[in-house]
Amino acid sequence: MGLYRETHIRADLDELWARTQDPACHQRWDLRFTEIEYLPRAEGGPQRFRYATRVLPFLTVSGTGVAAGERERPDGTRTSALRFSSPHPLSPIAEGSGYWRYVPDAHGVRFLTGYDYRPRWGAPGALADRLLFRPLMGWATAWSFDRLRLWLERGITPERALYRWLAELTVRTLLLALCLTGLGRGSLPGPAGPLADSLAFLCPLLLLLGVCLALFKAPLAGTPAARRCLRAPATRTRAPRLLRTLEKHG
Repeated sequence: MGLYRETHIRADLDELWARTQDPACHQRWDLRFTEIEYLPRAEGGPQRFRYATRVLPFLTVSGTGVAAGERERPDGTRTSALRFSSPHPLSPIAEGSGYWRYVPDAHGVRFLTGYDYRPRWGAPGALADRLLFRPLMGWATAWSFDRLRLWLERGITPERALYRWLAELTVRTLLLALCLTGLGRGSLPGPAGPLADSLAFLCPLLLLLGVCLALFKAPLAGTPAARRCLRAPATRTRAPRLLRTLEKHG
Protein backbone atom coordinates (compact mmCIF):
# COMPACT_ATOMS: atom_id res chain seq x y z
CA MET A 1 0.00 0.00 0.00
CA GLY A 2 1.11 3.55 -0.59
CA LEU A 3 0.78 4.86 3.00
CA TYR A 4 1.61 2.96 6.19
CA ARG A 5 1.18 4.05 9.80
CA GLU A 6 1.47 2.06 13.02
CA THR A 7 1.02 2.72 16.72
CA HIS A 8 1.04 0.63 19.88
CA ILE A 9 -1.91 1.03 22.23
CA ARG A 10 -1.97 -0.33 25.77
CA ALA A 11 -5.62 -1.30 25.71
CA ASP A 12 -7.93 -4.29 25.45
CA LEU A 13 -8.37 -5.65 21.93
CA ASP A 14 -12.17 -5.66 22.17
CA GLU A 15 -12.21 -2.05 23.32
CA LEU A 16 -9.94 -0.97 20.48
CA TRP A 17 -12.09 -2.88 18.00
CA ALA A 18 -15.22 -1.12 19.29
CA ARG A 19 -13.68 2.37 19.08
CA THR A 20 -12.57 1.79 15.49
CA GLN A 21 -15.51 -0.20 14.08
CA ASP A 22 -18.36 1.88 15.51
CA PRO A 23 -18.92 4.77 13.05
CA ALA A 24 -20.00 7.14 15.85
CA CYS A 25 -16.70 6.53 17.65
CA HIS A 26 -14.58 6.43 14.49
CA GLN A 27 -15.62 9.87 13.29
CA ARG A 28 -14.72 11.35 16.69
CA TRP A 29 -11.01 10.47 16.59
CA ASP A 30 -10.20 10.24 12.88
CA LEU A 31 -9.27 13.66 11.53
CA ARG A 32 -9.83 12.49 7.96
CA PHE A 33 -13.60 12.11 8.37
CA THR A 34 -16.31 14.44 9.58
CA GLU A 35 -19.14 11.94 9.28
CA ILE A 36 -19.36 8.17 8.79
CA GLU A 37 -22.68 6.35 8.39
CA TYR A 38 -23.42 2.69 7.75
CA LEU A 39 -25.93 2.02 4.99
CA PRO A 40 -28.50 -0.81 4.95
CA ARG A 41 -26.71 -4.13 4.60
CA ALA A 42 -27.78 -6.98 2.35
CA GLU A 43 -27.91 -10.34 4.07
CA GLY A 44 -24.54 -12.07 3.77
CA GLY A 45 -23.00 -9.09 1.97
CA PRO A 46 -20.30 -6.63 2.99
CA GLN A 47 -21.08 -3.49 4.93
CA ARG A 48 -21.65 -0.39 2.83
CA PHE A 49 -21.09 3.07 4.23
CA ARG A 50 -21.19 6.75 3.40
CA TYR A 51 -18.52 9.20 4.51
CA ALA A 52 -18.11 12.96 4.42
CA THR A 53 -15.15 15.24 5.04
CA ARG A 54 -15.40 18.97 5.68
CA VAL A 55 -12.54 20.43 3.66
CA LEU A 56 -13.48 24.07 4.38
CA PRO A 57 -16.21 25.58 6.56
CA PHE A 58 -18.39 25.89 3.46
CA LEU A 59 -17.21 22.80 1.54
CA THR A 60 -17.89 19.15 2.36
CA VAL A 61 -16.97 16.28 0.05
CA SER A 62 -18.59 12.88 0.39
CA GLY A 63 -18.30 9.38 -0.95
CA THR A 64 -19.34 5.79 -0.39
CA GLY A 65 -17.53 2.55 0.25
CA VAL A 66 -17.74 -1.08 1.21
CA ALA A 67 -16.07 -2.71 4.23
CA ALA A 68 -15.59 -6.13 5.78
CA GLY A 69 -13.90 -7.41 8.91
CA GLU A 70 -12.41 -10.58 10.35
CA ARG A 71 -12.90 -10.55 14.10
CA GLU A 72 -11.69 -14.08 14.77
CA ARG A 73 -8.50 -15.26 13.07
CA PRO A 74 -6.44 -18.38 13.86
CA ASP A 75 -3.40 -16.33 14.91
CA GLY A 76 -5.42 -14.15 17.31
CA THR A 77 -5.22 -11.01 15.16
CA ARG A 78 -8.09 -9.11 13.61
CA THR A 79 -8.40 -7.37 10.26
CA SER A 80 -10.77 -4.98 8.56
CA ALA A 81 -10.60 -3.75 4.98
CA LEU A 82 -12.44 -1.28 2.81
CA ARG A 83 -12.75 0.13 -0.68
CA PHE A 84 -14.10 3.61 -1.25
CA SER A 85 -14.75 6.21 -3.94
CA SER A 86 -16.05 9.74 -4.24
CA PRO A 87 -17.89 11.19 -7.25
CA HIS A 88 -17.52 14.73 -5.88
CA PRO A 89 -15.59 16.81 -8.47
CA LEU A 90 -13.66 18.65 -5.75
CA SER A 91 -12.55 15.54 -3.91
CA PRO A 92 -8.80 15.02 -4.47
CA ILE A 93 -9.35 11.25 -4.09
CA ALA A 94 -11.23 9.44 -6.84
CA GLU A 95 -11.06 5.94 -5.32
CA GLY A 96 -8.92 3.91 -2.98
CA SER A 97 -8.63 0.96 -0.62
CA GLY A 98 -7.00 0.11 2.67
CA TYR A 99 -6.93 -2.09 5.74
CA TRP A 100 -6.51 -2.07 9.51
CA ARG A 101 -4.69 -4.79 11.40
CA TYR A 102 -4.98 -5.47 15.12
CA VAL A 103 -2.05 -7.49 16.48
CA PRO A 104 -2.27 -8.19 20.23
CA ASP A 105 0.88 -8.66 22.31
CA ALA A 106 1.78 -8.89 25.99
CA HIS A 107 1.45 -5.12 26.51
CA GLY A 108 -1.53 -4.17 24.34
CA VAL A 109 -2.24 -4.06 20.62
CA ARG A 110 -0.22 -3.07 17.58
CA PHE A 111 -2.69 -1.10 15.49
CA LEU A 112 -1.58 -0.49 11.92
CA THR A 113 -2.94 0.61 8.58
CA GLY A 114 -1.94 0.49 4.96
CA TYR A 115 -3.86 2.25 2.22
CA ASP A 116 -3.55 3.80 -1.19
CA TYR A 117 -5.75 5.75 -3.54
CA ARG A 118 -5.97 7.21 -7.04
CA PRO A 119 -5.92 11.01 -7.11
CA ARG A 120 -8.27 13.03 -9.28
CA TRP A 121 -7.51 15.70 -11.92
CA GLY A 122 -4.96 13.81 -14.02
CA ALA A 123 -1.30 14.83 -14.08
CA PRO A 124 -1.81 18.11 -12.15
CA GLY A 125 -3.70 16.19 -9.49
CA ALA A 126 -0.97 13.57 -9.25
CA LEU A 127 1.66 16.28 -8.77
CA ALA A 128 -0.40 18.07 -6.13
CA ASP A 129 -0.98 14.76 -4.40
CA ARG A 130 2.73 13.92 -4.27
CA LEU A 131 3.80 17.35 -3.04
CA LEU A 132 0.95 18.26 -0.69
CA PHE A 133 -2.06 16.03 -0.24
CA ARG A 134 -0.36 12.65 0.35
CA PRO A 135 2.01 14.02 3.03
CA LEU A 136 -1.00 15.71 4.64
CA MET A 137 -2.97 12.46 4.59
CA GLY A 138 -0.06 10.59 6.15
CA TRP A 139 0.24 13.20 8.89
CA ALA A 140 -3.53 13.20 9.57
CA THR A 141 -3.55 9.40 9.83
CA ALA A 142 -0.68 9.30 12.32
CA TRP A 143 -2.07 12.22 14.36
CA SER A 144 -5.47 10.51 14.52
CA PHE A 145 -3.91 7.22 15.62
CA ASP A 146 -2.19 9.00 18.50
CA ARG A 147 -5.43 10.74 19.45
CA LEU A 148 -7.09 7.31 19.55
CA ARG A 149 -4.25 6.01 21.73
CA LEU A 150 -4.70 8.85 24.22
CA TRP A 151 -8.42 8.16 24.37
CA LEU A 152 -7.90 4.48 25.20
CA GLU A 153 -4.82 4.76 27.42
CA ARG A 154 -5.44 8.00 29.31
CA GLY A 155 -9.16 8.63 28.94
CA ILE A 156 -8.53 11.91 27.07
CA THR A 157 -11.53 12.30 24.80
CA PRO A 158 -10.87 13.14 21.14
CA GLU A 159 -12.46 16.55 21.60
CA ARG A 160 -10.27 17.40 24.59
CA ALA A 161 -7.20 16.10 22.76
CA LEU A 162 -7.92 18.49 19.88
CA TYR A 163 -8.23 21.44 22.27
CA ARG A 164 -4.91 20.52 23.88
CA TRP A 165 -3.23 20.30 20.48
CA LEU A 166 -4.62 23.68 19.42
CA ALA A 167 -3.54 25.26 22.71
CA GLU A 168 -0.01 23.89 22.43
CA LEU A 169 0.19 24.93 18.77
CA THR A 170 -0.89 28.45 19.73
CA VAL A 171 1.79 28.69 22.44
CA ARG A 172 4.47 27.44 20.05
CA THR A 173 3.36 29.90 17.35
CA LEU A 174 3.42 32.85 19.76
CA LEU A 175 6.83 31.85 21.11
CA LEU A 176 8.20 31.48 17.59
CA ALA A 177 6.81 34.86 16.54
CA LEU A 178 8.21 36.55 19.65
CA CYS A 179 11.67 35.06 19.16
CA LEU A 180 11.82 35.83 15.45
CA THR A 181 10.73 39.40 16.16
CA GLY A 182 13.46 39.67 18.79
CA LEU A 183 16.07 38.33 16.39
CA GLY A 184 14.98 40.87 13.83
CA ARG A 185 15.33 43.69 16.37
CA GLY A 186 18.51 42.25 17.84
CA SER A 187 17.13 42.17 21.40
CA LEU A 188 14.37 40.89 23.61
CA PRO A 189 11.41 43.25 24.04
CA GLY A 190 11.38 45.00 27.41
CA PRO A 191 12.71 48.02 29.30
CA ALA A 192 16.36 48.93 29.03
CA GLY A 193 18.62 49.09 32.05
CA PRO A 194 22.08 48.26 33.39
CA LEU A 195 21.25 44.57 33.77
CA ALA A 196 19.75 44.39 30.29
CA ASP A 197 22.83 46.09 28.83
CA SER A 198 25.20 43.73 30.61
CA LEU A 199 23.33 40.68 29.32
CA ALA A 200 22.71 41.96 25.81
CA PHE A 201 25.16 39.48 24.33
CA LEU A 202 22.95 36.63 25.61
CA CYS A 203 19.85 37.79 23.74
CA PRO A 204 20.59 36.07 20.39
CA LEU A 205 21.32 32.80 22.19
CA LEU A 206 18.13 33.00 24.23
CA LEU A 207 16.11 33.83 21.14
CA LEU A 208 17.60 30.95 19.17
CA LEU A 209 16.86 28.65 22.10
CA GLY A 210 13.25 29.83 22.03
CA VAL A 211 13.02 29.13 18.30
CA CYS A 212 14.37 25.61 18.83
CA LEU A 213 11.91 24.96 21.65
CA ALA A 214 8.98 26.18 19.53
CA LEU A 215 9.95 24.04 16.56
CA PHE A 216 11.52 20.90 17.97
CA LYS A 217 10.47 20.31 21.58
CA ALA A 218 8.53 17.05 21.96
CA PRO A 219 4.78 17.56 22.43
CA LEU A 220 3.33 17.19 25.90
CA ALA A 221 2.37 13.65 26.89
CA GLY A 222 -1.34 14.43 26.69
CA THR A 223 -1.14 16.14 23.30
CA PRO A 224 -1.59 14.00 20.15
CA ALA A 225 1.45 13.95 17.86
CA ALA A 226 1.97 12.28 14.50
CA ARG A 227 5.67 11.76 15.24
CA ARG A 228 4.83 9.00 17.73
CA CYS A 229 3.65 6.66 14.96
CA LEU A 230 5.79 4.43 12.77
CA ARG A 231 5.81 5.25 9.06
CA ALA A 232 7.16 1.92 7.84
CA PRO A 233 6.65 -1.67 9.00
CA ALA A 234 9.42 -3.34 10.99
CA THR A 235 9.10 -6.39 8.74
CA ARG A 236 7.82 -6.90 5.23
CA THR A 237 4.04 -6.82 5.11
CA ARG A 238 1.35 -7.43 2.50
CA ALA A 239 -2.24 -6.34 2.16
CA PRO A 240 -4.61 -8.90 3.73
CA ARG A 241 -6.48 -11.38 1.60
CA LEU A 242 -9.72 -9.86 2.87
CA LEU A 243 -9.02 -6.71 0.89
CA ARG A 244 -8.70 -8.66 -2.35
CA THR A 245 -12.03 -10.39 -1.77
CA LEU A 246 -13.97 -7.16 -1.43
CA GLU A 247 -15.92 -6.14 -4.46
CA LYS A 248 -14.58 -3.01 -6.10
CA HIS A 249 -16.91 -0.18 -5.29
CA GLY A 250 -17.56 2.07 -8.23
